Amino acid sequence: MSDPDLFDRARRSRRPAVLTLVFAGVLATGAATGALSDGRGQEGNPTAAPAGSAPVADRRAVTEAAARALADGKSATEAARRAVSRSGDRWGAVYSEGEYAEFEQSLDGEYTGVGLWARRDVDGRVEVARVQHRGPAERAGIRKGDRLTSIDGRPVDGLPVTDVVALLRGDAPGGDAPAAGTSVVLGLERGARAWHETLRRARLTTDSVTVQPLGDRAGDGVLVRVAAFTKGTGAQVREAVRQAPQGAGILLDLRGNSGGLVAEATATASAFLDGGLVATYDVEGEQHALHAARGGDVHRPLVTMVDGGTMSAAELLTGALQDRGRAVVVGTRTFGKGSVQMPSKLPDGSVAELTVGHYRTPAGHSLDGRGITPDLEAEDAVQKRAETVLSGLGSPS
Repeated sequence: MSDPDLFDRARRSRRPAVLTLVFAGVLATGAATGALSDGRGQEGNPTAAPAGSAPVADRRAVTEAAARALADGKSATEAARRAVSRSGDRWGAVYSEGEYAEFEQSLDGEYTGVGLWARRDVDGRVEVARVQHRGPAERAGIRKGDRLTSIDGRPVDGLPVTDVVALLRGDAPGGDAPAAGTSVVLGLERGARAWHETLRRARLTTDSVTVQPLGDRAGDGVLVRVAAFTKGTGAQVREAVRQAPQGAGILLDLRGNSGGLVAEATATASAFLDGGLVATYDVEGEQHALHAARGGDVHRPLVTMVDGGTMSAAELLTGALQDRGRAVVVGTRTFGKGSVQMPSKLPDGSVAELTVGHYRTPAGHSLDGRGITPDLEAEDAVQKRAETVLSGLGSPS
């Protein structure tokens, strides 16, 4: 097998046999709403999937099911979706050509949506996790913390978040992604207030990296929030670290980061490491490794914030920084998605993203189904506690 294509995500549908490390299922969830979606492996068997991890799909079986359906005059896409469902691959997905093109654009930092992030709160209800600046949701007055009760008249409580995302996008099974300008009606609650808001989807660009000072003094530290690992994220983080005032520590916020391009997560790790191992992963039994580039800032104090919405590529980065003693991790246990997907183009032009392996942190921990436990667990006032930790780490030497 050739080395994985870690960068050119847009060429994947034309080169189905080449692996691009994208944690697709979770990322597609984030991208559709406007953000874009462990313990040790079995000892003595480094290629075995860890207990509780996602099954590895049979790519040939899915492709053959699609081909048979097409020969019989039936929907190859629907046949492939049924085959993926039977495989037990929880992260497997089948996209129409239009959906896949939209997904690839989201990895380039563009998407069609309303500019909000959705998540399930502690009570199991769907709430707005974040609102994109100047997006349709913000212009309509929707705020972080608002409850999302319905989409186009359909109640969302009890639905998987992926289904909520599909409703927000307006996706039809086997159909193309909706165009900018199409409308969606959201049912919302804020305290005792309940109302409906009609939004028009728009073509938006993601603000994958935002930077702001933590205080008035130069040495108070810098907050670097990474919402998703889209193309160019690593370079933006590296530049933010380079421009941070001398003596300032970095508070790296990965909360709600649903993943993205592993090449960009590795490039982000390179901002804080001077080479060395970032992660290992297997693809159908063949072992590979990801390494940071040399020249990262290894002296600046670093604290990373995570939560249950920190997934996949964001977990890969967190695991590397934690295992190598580069960062103190603060927050709550991460989601636990450590699987690798590979695209396969189907006979009708649709694309199946199937799980083919799993990754491990530098210390050999597999995160799939278990996640990362923070060094300091905190559910409330997370940023305040993280800032306290950062201030206690001292200035770089």
